[in-house]
Amino acid sequence: MQFPESWLRTMVNPRLTTEELARLLTMSGFEVEAIEPVAPPFTKVVVARVVEVARHPNADKLTVCEVDAGLDAPLAIVCGAPNVRAGMKAPCALIGAELPGLTIKKAAVRGVDSEGMLLSARELGLSADHSGLLALAADAPIGGDLREYLELDDRCFTVKLTPNRADCLSVLGIAREVAALTGAPLAPPRIEPIPPRNDAAFPVKISAPSGCGRFASRAIRNVDAAAPTPEWMKRRLERSGQRSISALVDVTNYVMLELGRPLHVYDLDRLQGGIDVRLGRGGERLKLLNEQTVEVYPDVLAITDAGGPIGLAGIMGGDRTKADPATRHLLLESAFFFPEAIAGRARRYNFASDASHRFERGVDFANEVAGIERASALILEICGGEPGPTIDTIARLPERKPVRLRVARAHKVIGVAVPADEIADIFRRLGLAYVRGGAGRDEAFVVTPPSYRFDLEIEEDLIEEVARVHGFDRIPAHPPVAPAAMRSEPEARRSLHALRGQLAGADYQEVINFSFVDAQWERDFAGNADPIRLLNPIASQLAVMRTTLLGGLVATVRYNLNRQLSRVRVFETGRVFLRDPSVPDGDLEVAGVRQPTRVGGIAYGDAVPEQWGKQPTRRVDFFDVKGDVELLFAPHIPRFVPAPHPALHPGRSARIDLRGVPVGWIGELHPEWQQRYDLPAAPIVFEVDAEPLLEVAVPHYAEVSKLPAVTRDLAVVVDEEVPAQVLLDAVGEARRDLVREVRLFDLYRGESIAKRKKSLAFRVVMQDTGRTLTDAEVDAAMADLEQFLSDRFGAERRS
Repeated sequence: MQFPESWLRTMVNPRLTTEELARLLTMSGFEVEAIEPVAPPFTKVVVARVVEVARHPNADKLTVCEVDAGLDAPLAIVCGAPNVRAGMKAPCALIGAELPGLTIKKAAVRGVDSEGMLLSARELGLSADHSGLLALAADAPIGGDLREYLELDDRCFTVKLTPNRADCLSVLGIAREVAALTGAPLAPPRIEPIPPRNDAAFPVKISAPSGCGRFASRAIRNVDAAAPTPEWMKRRLERSGQRSISALVDVTNYVMLELGRPLHVYDLDRLQGGIDVRLGRGGERLKLLNEQTVEVYPDVLAITDAGGPIGLAGIMGGDRTKADPATRHLLLESAFFFPEAIAGRARRYNFASDASHRFERGVDFANEVAGIERASALILEICGGEPGPTIDTIARLPERKPVRLRVARAHKVIGVAVPADEIADIFRRLGLAYVRGGAGRDEAFVVTPPSYRFDLEIEEDLIEEVARVHGFDRIPAHPPVAPAAMRSEPEARRSLHALRGQLAGADYQEVINFSFVDAQWERDFAGNADPIRLLNPIASQLAVMRTTLLGGLVATVRYNLNRQLSRVRVFETGRVFLRDPSVPDGDLEVAGVRQPTRVGGIAYGDAVPEQWGKQPTRRVDFFDVKGDVELLFAPHIPRFVPAPHPALHPGRSARIDLRGVPVGWIGELHPEWQQRYDLPAAPIVFEVDAEPLLEVAVPHYAEVSKLPAVTRDLAVVVDEEVPAQVLLDAVGEARRDLVREVRLFDLYRGESIAKRKKSLAFRVVMQDTGRTLTDAEVDAAMADLEQFLSDRFGAERRS
């Protein structure tokens, strides 16, 4: 919210300096982001009138002007502005004037003495306009100080408002707060009913009362829409960040900034039949004031006439019925739209408007007629015209439910015993009607929020009002009462930070993606056709909650490939959101939604970075990433079970099990998604639950043999369908004497092996803690192992 200080002080003028006022607003919850002067400092610049203009004798593009600057004699000033003319009034810098970066001295310009300088807006530092002199109004006082005439000693406030304080999106709203905080009297704009001069009216119907609760309108005939906007209004609009467009548009913008009441003006002659506020119908199209043609969706509230939509309610009007300088008769609209009917609609069309910014947060539903009357008075003053009666159509208005505040509860939450009488005074200053009752610890206030306060719904809202008006800086800072004890971390758990460190050490970089994702990602990477949808998404491609991290990781790879990075290895730790009716409401969980933390990673491109060594270049493969995942699980040993997954290549994906429980997935991206997401090659991805990774085994004592180990190799031929892991599991369960470790190091299929057979080569490590093994013992252990594999799996020793 941006506004000039002078405008605010017309409504409330506390005895505070600009800096003190800014600090007061900031400390009460309205952060003042900036205070900027409307003009840079300059001196000795006055209002002057050009009496006569003559050609310069020595230059075609220069003129010699006789200028009345309110001095004893006129000044002769050389000027190069193309718009200079006799009779106009413009700023004039006298000899000795100090301008931004310039001091005015008497000088000869092409042989002609110049006794000052006529100025443009850029030379004064007011804007970048250097097309000509800054033309002043005809009633500007000749010789008057320009800073005083244009109020250039004013300063502009930029206030950062939280979304719940829509009532302060106006100068009146800020003034109400300043009056409550300082006790200074509030002087809102005086609004008096405009008596009608004819019976002109336009029929209005509200077919969607759930979206539009009230619609006030007034027809005004015989206006001069081409009349110029007064300078005082232009100044206030420009210093509030609004560009002056035309008198009618400027009036509606002015009332919106002054009262927080968005308005709209229609050309009455362009309206057909009557106005109907209804929901859009399939296939309807509308060209907006910003020249964008949009579809009016069935859940979008529309203003329509007999010819179809003429505006998106609470967002923007249509081009067909807009008022322009040729408008003769107009219809003024002031309506109330429920916030939930407007929220998110403008973003769906990829733009925002001042009206939608206010309506989706909540606009006062009791000042529609006041907005009409205020705008009517300004239009009649500037453009003339004959007003008709104000037609106020009410369908349904919000119910303001009373909110109870317990004094004892307020003391506990604030931490300061604010007296009940002070609480009553705070509510009175804020304009909150209340009923006081009870006594002692049972004393309470029942407050009925006003029509412009949509943020007062629960007891804590009222406690916040008491705290900020009482003064946050008056609340003492006490050290915590609870004892702070240093506790050691459990040995059997590690932190997510440790997991991130392991992945970073494995050459992965961490990324943080949105938990809001595209619904298409959920269908592709999770096979989820019914994700949890957001009621008010920040963008159409961020409309659902993710159930997998894979979509964001694939998008990260694609982003890097588009920037010529051919090798990408990234990971993410974050929550996913799964439907689960068995989950109760809790601190970290929402009822019916489980939010586990997962660790996901993706590897694309070469297995190792480009280097000077002789290691051959190759693509990263399944087993590279499998090794990284095993490192994450260590010292636990996960199992990789072949299984299909919607995001992964059939036959090149595996489910990750730990102690017989599925905990994640690993595999190559599905070829269809590789093609859809424009990836030249298939990346390898993994995603596992974080909780099993946080569990670590507590070290325990085990004797380490001082005697040498014996290593032998054993190659056996088994059926193609027998997984190597089954053999390893069987050997581990059998606990063979002397055998300490058996690991697979080779797989062979070829001509020397029968069809549908394969050769598996194992390295067997044998050791005893008390004695050195003899060759006979080793041979016997190997024969025993070979016989066990033969009996159990039909394995044959490979010759």
